[in-house]
Amino acid sequence: MPDTPSEGRRTLAAKLDHLFRTVHSREGGEYSFEDVADALRAAGGPTISGTYIWQLRKGLRDNPTKRHLEALAGFFGVPPAYFFDDEAAERIDAELSLLAAMRDASVRGIALRAAGLSPKSLTAILEMVERVRELEGLPDAAEGDAPEE
Repeated sequence: MPDTPSEGRRTLAAKLDHLFRTVHSREGGEYSFEDVADALRAAGGPTISGTYIWQLRKGLRDNPTKRHLEALAGFFGVPPAYFFDDEAAERIDAELSLLAAMRDASVRGIALRAAGLSPKSLTAILEMVERVRELEGLPDAAEGDAPEE
């Protein structure tokens, strides 16, 4: 399933799939459809089945109620605008990517060890990381990640 239809907008299915792949349970794994449905019911949200959530994620259904989308957004910790506003979704996806990276103990360790260093030292470290990413064939990091001086 492609993430973006021809007009350049991400589908509901692509956005929901991204949330499932990015926002994990305390145990570190992906939530099951039943986990989400049970949590929504327990929170007093709208009745929704795991099967229906699966259908939304796979793009087999694409017209949920506003209440369903609000409940799903609340479960995954994103504002409802994530599903309605592509610009908001892009900003939120960038934040989710950072959170996902911070789940990695090595990345978290580097970030914690860098705390308190001067802006000049942080810039040098950032340049080294960018060079290693280039050597390993990884894409450029998002713009705006450079430390402020």
